[in-house]
Amino acid sequence: MIREKTQTGPSETSGGAIDRRALSEKGKLVYKEQKRWLFLGLPFTFTTYLLYENDIQIKSGFLSSMENDCYMYRVIDVQLQISFFQRIFGLGTVICVTSDATNKTIVLKNIRHAREIKDFIYQASEEAKIRRRTVNMQNIGVFEDLDGDGIPD
Repeated sequence: MIREKTQTGPSETSGGAIDRRALSEKGKLVYKEQKRWLFLGLPFTFTTYLLYENDIQIKSGFLSSMENDCYMYRVIDVQLQISFFQRIFGLGTVICVTSDATNKTIVLKNIRHAREIKDFIYQASEEAKIRRRTVNMQNIGVFEDLDGDGIPD
């Protein structure tokens, strides 16, 4: 596993403008985990999870391979599931709900350091949303009709 704390945020040019290259690059590799068998947590699978500063990448397959990428700013919610047997062997499952076109749900199954990885994904996704200026806010009750006349108050 790779654990490096790196500088976050896009670099700025002399005029204060944001360097667009920094928004599209994956960034440094922060975590590299492998899907494991639930029994004893042995890594005898052909699925690898690569977590970069700005990207989540899943590589799977032996004879035929598949790569799936998702930008961090597309991660909407992160969930951690730890079953009884996963707890015994020090594993967990991180579930990311995304707005990605190919995968609405990304599952990092049976990985070590699952809580730490969940926290990293959540923090990195929030930072990526701020950098790209794509922060979504819920407007609860903004267009509420309080007096019932059909016109929002």
